[in-house]
Amino acid sequence: MNTQHTVSTVKAGTAGTEEAARIEAYYTNEKRLGHWTAARTIEVTARRSSVQMDLRSAEIPEGDIEVRIAGERSILKILVPDGTVVDESELEYVGRSKVKDMQRHTASGGRVLRLTGVLKRSEVRIVRGGVATLTAMFSREFVDDCRTAHRDGTLPTVHAPESVREGTPRDAH
Repeated sequence: MNTQHTVSTVKAGTAGTEEAARIEAYYTNEKRLGHWTAARTIEVTARRSSVQMDLRSAEIPEGDIEVRIAGERSILKILVPDGTVVDESELEYVGRSKVKDMQRHTASGGRVLRLTGVLKRSEVRIVRGGVATLTAMFSREFVDDCRTAHRDGTLPTVHAPESVREGTPRDAH
């Protein structure tokens, strides 16, 4: 089986100065947890893959977040803080595609997550609050983060990136 995955940053279209994070996953599983980007624009290309990304980081500047999706037979799981409003009005669905969000109609007051692009027989799952924390904690990245934090004398950030900045000393919290 051919596997390929990359993460890079590119200049966003007309914004000029803002960088866009890019995730490409082809026939593989990709996870981006904790403080993996400071961009408010993320481009995801996935073909027969599973992509998990965390948008709870305190390092992402205030304002709307745009996720541009090109998904084909893939699952995209997005971890967001409570209150995040998901706008899927610019997302095109082909085949049996859907966005699963348990708090779709009750979320308010938070930042806006704008989903754009095309889903071809794919699914987007929005995960919030405690479920997002548990999803991050039950990952290999969390174990690696804990080991690194213990070695460096800092706090782990993968489980709660919205409240713990990278490199925070253990005794500062």
